Amino acid sequence: MLKQFFISDSFAQETVNAAAAAPEFSITSLLPLILIFAVFYFLIVRPQSKKMKEHQNTVNNLKVGNKVITTGGIIGTVTEVLTKENQVEVEIADGVKVKILKNYVADLVRDEVAKTKKEVTKKGKK
Repeated sequence: MLKQFFISDSFAQETVNAAAAAPEFSITSLLPLILIFAVFYFLIVRPQSKKMKEHQNTVNNLKVGNKVITTGGIIGTVTEVLTKENQVEVEIADGVKVKILKNYVADLVRDEVAKTKKEVTKKGKK
């Protein structure tokens, strides 16, 4: 009796053909993976590429007099646009001018953003 308590009886199991055990290919097995990639694209890739295009458009349309914010958080006014060097000269205080790469301009100051959007819509209506 003690032996039956510690060692359970073995039961024979039915053997299955190797061919029958192999899973068949179906589109339903790929559906969850496709769905994950679609969600990933629409939630991450697409908005990021849209944001990059907007930033590149902002950088390419910088003009003298625009108030900008750099990626370092410095606010200043564009005094010169150096297109060959891909730089802008920004006045951050009276008489203090620094040259920065255009790509380090994070954004325009909110007043300038509103003005720029109005100019873009005027150009689009013409």
